[in-house]
Amino acid sequence: MPTSLTPPPADDETECGNCGAYIYHGLLRCPNCGVYLVDPVDTEAEERPKFRRKSKFSLAVESVMRKVRGEPHPAEELFTGVMREAILFDDLLHKVGGDRSVVERLIEY
Repeated sequence: MPTSLTPPPADDETECGNCGAYIYHGLLRCPNCGVYLVDPVDTEAEERPKFRRKSKFSLAVESVMRKVRGEPHPAEELFTGVMREAILFDDLLHKVGGDRSVVERLIEY
């Protein structure tokens, strides 16, 4: 006669020491309670490369050189699409007489 109502864990399962849920051997955390099943391995902290800020003079020289070469600022490359949408939105807002709800309906349409 069994002593427990729950069946024993299968060969590829283990019991969580915190909540008692049966979980697969390969997992690092219990999916039921979230407790770590194995102790984290003590590894040496990786040394991050030192970040050295550029001086104001070097930033100014970069800016001048970029303007001489005709290159856009990196921020311009990131926000060109957003700025274009804002200009189109403002233009449409002007055309409908300043009614934002009409502009939003037109855009949705």
